[in-house]
Amino acid sequence: MQLTRGQRLPLATLTGSTLQLGVALTGINVDISCFGLDAQDKLSDERYLVFFNQPSTPCAGITQIALAGFNTGFALALDRLPSSIVRLVIVAASAGADTMQQLSTGRVVLRADGQDAATFTFQGQDFAQERAVMLLELYRKDDSWRLAVIGQGFNGGLDAVIRHFGGEVAEETPAPTRVSLEKRLETEAPHLVSLAKAATISLEKQGLHTTVARVGVVLDASGSMRQQYKSGRVQELLERVLPLALHFDDDGSLDVWAFDDEPIVLPVATTHNIQGYVDSVAGGWKRWVGGTNDEPKVIRQVLDHYRQNPHAPPAYVLFISDGGVHQNRAITALMVEAARYPIFWQFMGLGGRGYGILERLDTMSGRVVDNCGFFAVDDLHDLSAAQLYEQLLQEFPHWLRRARDQGIVQ
Repeated sequence: MQLTRGQRLPLATLTGSTLQLGVALTGINVDISCFGLDAQDKLSDERYLVFFNQPSTPCAGITQIALAGFNTGFALALDRLPSSIVRLVIVAASAGADTMQQLSTGRVVLRADGQDAATFTFQGQDFAQERAVMLLELYRKDDSWRLAVIGQGFNGGLDAVIRHFGGEVAEETPAPTRVSLEKRLETEAPHLVSLAKAATISLEKQGLHTTVARVGVVLDASGSMRQQYKSGRVQELLERVLPLALHFDDDGSLDVWAFDDEPIVLPVATTHNIQGYVDSVAGGWKRWVGGTNDEPKVIRQVLDHYRQNPHAPPAYVLFISDGGVHQNRAITALMVEAARYPIFWQFMGLGGRGYGILERLDTMSGRVVDNCGFFAVDDLHDLSAAQLYEQLLQEFPHWLRRARDQGIVQ
């Protein structure tokens, strides 16, 4: 059955008291929640707010689950809910600065006995500046459950929804005022100003504009990478990454390693030395590029470096490789170990092939959390700065949420 906004009908016409509900939205990053409300339409018991950080109610009447093809899903056993819970509202909220108008497509599907029973579809043009939307609700009436399709939004995002339902939102301590990054770059590295603007937009889209993190780059310095250094691609990549480090960390420094047979700790990159960095530091790239690649040695060094201070912010590590990766077993073991620590590893293939285990990290089992991402480009110029930032930041916010759930990130 195709549902429309404003429609109401008895749930019994579609399914019984046990069902699954899936929510899928494309075009923006969202968090999906289910609010269990009392007769006054209030969230009087916060244990009945189900979301990524609280995946089930005490009675297991609402449980967040993974459903293939959906952002998230819920298993509902309505007869388990206490009588005080009379209304369930499914809410989608932007995980960043995006509005629902930027949504490409959306759908909510009710399933019974493994079959789709009803679907509500919507798209960005149905909304304006809303950052959160109540999609549909299930509610008790005359000792039975009914379904209503809502599609009503809140400009204030998830916090506004929580307050609407009488919940409390913890007030964040205002962050210290930062010197404008663009003004700083105009003085110290004016050629990076346009990159900083593109980075800011991407960070806001991913909800990372207030995130504090350490940032490191690991550069493949094996002999096959010579052309990437000679053509200026590695230098350009560092200049694109530095604005991320400046956003994430007021120290404004980018940790840098290079590796072939052995790892090399290079001077940190800053606005003061970034111009001509690969041609000048440690004698220039011609002094430290050569040999064959040994990824496990440098991974171990980076892992040990960021483990030294357990109270420091999480680390974001960009690992560049042109392929020829063959120590799959050793890399796998290191990534399983690294998953216990607040370090996210973004692997990037650059102009090569044979990336081995790096391409399969998202499906690698045995880790506390998925702590890795991978993408590859033949030529850095195939991606604009904005497109590169989108790729670099795609997995990081998801890891942050999962790592916080596991107590890995505080």
